[in-house]
Amino acid sequence: MNDPHDLDFGPDGKLYVADKFGARIAIFDPETLEFEGAFGEGLLPNVHDISFGPDGIAYVATTGLNAVALFSFGPDGATSIGILAPFPRTEGALAHSNGRLYVMASGIGELVAVEDEFVVASAGGMPGAHDVEEAPDGTIWVADNFNRRLVRFSEDLELLQVLDGSQYGFVGPRYLAVDDFGHLVVVDQDAHRALLIDPAADRVLGIIGSGAPGLGQYLFDDPEGVAVREGSFYFSDSDNNRIVKYIVVLN
Repeated sequence: MNDPHDLDFGPDGKLYVADKFGARIAIFDPETLEFEGAFGEGLLPNVHDISFGPDGIAYVATTGLNAVALFSFGPDGATSIGILAPFPRTEGALAHSNGRLYVMASGIGELVAVEDEFVVASAGGMPGAHDVEEAPDGTIWVADNFNRRLVRFSEDLELLQVLDGSQYGFVGPRYLAVDDFGHLVVVDQDAHRALLIDPAADRVLGIIGSGAPGLGQYLFDDPEGVAVREGSFYFSDSDNNRIVKYIVVLN
């Protein structure tokens, strides 16, 4: 891996990772973390994010292209089927269950909703923001890292909630995932840690990471991606150039 960023599970159950400086999407077995292949090699400069839609298409936030690259899958693997652009410094993409694509144009601080290739809604004021994720109720979370907060929107991008209290101590929250209970798993890159948050109660449930860069168990160095499946949490430990898996049990 070469500075891995955000990750997602494909329809085949495999783990797909945006390998930023590898300019590709790397594929791993989620149980063993064994590398199984890649696609888009050399075609995805500064790739940051990947999201699979209900249609099975992969939507890849490719920062170096200021675009979202689209890939379909068949017996011969992934096939490029076009791009959607321009979205200045495309840092995050969400293929929502409602059929819309939500894109974070970090360079202008704008989150846009795209339907049938047309922008149908937008929300601004988030320069440098990164990830976009869907909650179980269909609402949308944004990791607004320059503003050191998390923001929740409706599907039409109406502001619903902001998490920025002192209990979080955010320094640079880049990417997040949402579990089946609506809890947020947030990688706070500049604080070298991950937080499990209950947004309904506005509180932190747990933290992995010491607050300083490190290599080893319960340590990260600039983590930049997270995915959750049941009790398994997967993190891109970016400056350590590795993917790590934790089993988390809540009592």
